[in-house]
Amino acid sequence: MQIGTAAPTKEELAQAKHHFIHHKSIQDSYNVGAFEKEALQCLDTLFKKHNTIIMVGGSGLYVDAVTTGLDNFPKIDSSIRDKLNNDLKIKGLAHLQEALKELDNLAYNTIAIDNPHRLIRALEICIGTGQPYSSFLNKDKTKRTFKTITVGLTADRAIIYERINKRVDIMLQEGLLNEVKSLLKFKHLNALNTVGYKEVFNYLNNEWTIGFAVSEIKKNSRRFAKRQLTWFKKNKNTLWFDYLANFDDIINEINKNKTLPIK
Repeated sequence: MQIGTAAPTKEELAQAKHHFIHHKSIQDSYNVGAFEKEALQCLDTLFKKHNTIIMVGGSGLYVDAVTTGLDNFPKIDSSIRDKLNNDLKIKGLAHLQEALKELDNLAYNTIAIDNPHRLIRALEICIGTGQPYSSFLNKDKTKRTFKTITVGLTADRAIIYERINKRVDIMLQEGLLNEVKSLLKFKHLNALNTVGYKEVFNYLNNEWTIGFAVSEIKKNSRRFAKRQLTWFKKNKNTLWFDYLANFDDIINEINKNKTLPIK
């Protein structure tokens, strides 16, 4: 899944030591809780040799799992998840999205509702507790022993969307179609029910034209980016810089924040 996930190239990986790149098979069961545990163990080791570690990523939930910890949710009867999974198969993703919009509009507008796993998780909490999924978020958590400085790059939305569209075109030029074809037998896996793969599966199944599949990848990527912006803007401590900002200015601002105490 090198192309569709836009994983770092061999050249990029050689420039600095990376972690959690291609470390799992698509057939492995993996979730944000497992990532939090593994990432913290990795950090414990790295901080013995380095004062500063850089984490880069676009999934807000996974970032927050490391920097602030996961939210605690009550145990939910497994029959609720079973029913929701069955509804997904019979009634489709849009039906579940509408259900979440009615039960918890805040979660509907902030979580990755195109991700069935995340969507079903939010719904089972709403149904199983009778309370909004979002009401369980941002409660007291275990404090981290390290300080986090969050840096965000921003640009006009038109530029972001133009970059997304261009990125999809480049992925196709690099062989996205062949990559997805090689994964056809695994299309039932949750890891492949993601933007860039699910749309091409529909084309390969003769449900869509290639032109429509590409337009859907671009549209769904733009929607994902919009949700990313919404998620990251919740963090009022983020140091935001224009994507064309002078690199030294960014470094100087980071160094200023290094001297501030851990909150």
